[in-house]
Amino acid sequence: MLRYATNRILLMIPTLLGVAVLVFFMLRIVPGDIVEIKLRGDGGTVTQETIELERKRLGLDRPLINQFGTWMVDMARLDFGNSMWTERPVVTEIAGRFELSFQVAIMATIIAILLAVPMGTAAALFRGTWIDYTVRLITIGGLSIPSFWFGMIIMLTLLSLFNWLPPITFTPIYVDPIANLTQLIWPALAVGYRYCAVVARMIRSSLLEVMNEDYIRTARAKGVYEKLVVSRHALRNALLPAITVIGLEFTFLIGGLVVTEQVFNLNGIGQLFVQSVSRNDFTLIQGMVMLIAAFYVFVNLAIDLLYAVFDPRIRYNS
Repeated sequence: MLRYATNRILLMIPTLLGVAVLVFFMLRIVPGDIVEIKLRGDGGTVTQETIELERKRLGLDRPLINQFGTWMVDMARLDFGNSMWTERPVVTEIAGRFELSFQVAIMATIIAILLAVPMGTAAALFRGTWIDYTVRLITIGGLSIPSFWFGMIIMLTLLSLFNWLPPITFTPIYVDPIANLTQLIWPALAVGYRYCAVVARMIRSSLLEVMNEDYIRTARAKGVYEKLVVSRHALRNALLPAITVIGLEFTFLIGGLVVTEQVFNLNGIGQLFVQSVSRNDFTLIQGMVMLIAAFYVFVNLAIDLLYAVFDPRIRYNS
C-alpha cells in the first residue's frame, strides 16, 4: 500500500506539470489585455506609453517562455505571485474565498451521503415496490432540476413563508457557528439535492448488480442474516462506484458553483473565477486552476486508497 501511494504521489508531478503548461499558454491565446481593461475599461484615457510601462511593470513584455519559467520556479517555492488586478498575493485572494466554498462542499457532501446511502439501498432492496418508485422519482427530480433554480425556490419559499432571508455577510464557523450554518445550510441543501440524486442512483444500480453475485447467494445459503448479507457483503462492494462519484462531485463543488453562489450572494471560488476571467487576471486564474487540479489528483488518490478499505479483495502490492 505504501509503495502504491508513493508511486501515485510521484505521478502527480507530471500531471500537475501538464496542467501548468496548458493553463499558462492557453490563457495567452485568449483575446484581451488586462492592462487595457484595467486602465481603459471604465472609459479612462491613458497614453500608449503608460500602457507599455504598466505591461513592463507586470512583466508582460517579456518572452512567454521566460514568463513561464519564472512562474514555474516561483510555484515550486509555493509562491503563486500577485494578482495583476488587485496587486494582492494570489494565495491571499484565494484563501479569502476558499474557506466558504470548501465548507459548502463539505456540507453538501455530508447531506448527500446521509440521504443517498439509505435511499439507494432501500430502492435496490425493495425493487419494483412503491419505495423504489418514490426514490427513483426523487432522484430523477434531483438530476433534472438545476441547483441554482432549486436555490431560488428555497430563497423564495423562505421569503414568502417566513419573511426572512439568509444573512449576506459570511461569518466563519469558528467565529459564530449559528450565523455560519444559517447562511450556508441553504446552498448546501440546494447543491446536495442533485449530489444525493447522483449517488443514490449509483448505489441502487451497483447494489442490484452485487445482490446477484455468487458470493451473496453463498452467504444466504450458509444462513447468514439478511442484514449482515446486505451491510457486510453487498453494500461494501456496491459503494465502490459511489465513492468515485462522491470524490469527483466533491472536487467539482470547490470551483463549479458559479451560478449557485450568485443566487445566494456567496463570495466563493466560483465568483472569483468569473471575476478573474472577465479581467484577464492571468496569475489569479493560474493559481485557481492549479488549486483545483491539485484537489482532483489528491482526491483521486484518496479514492483509490479507500477501495482497499471497502473491498478487502483489493491489494496494492505493485
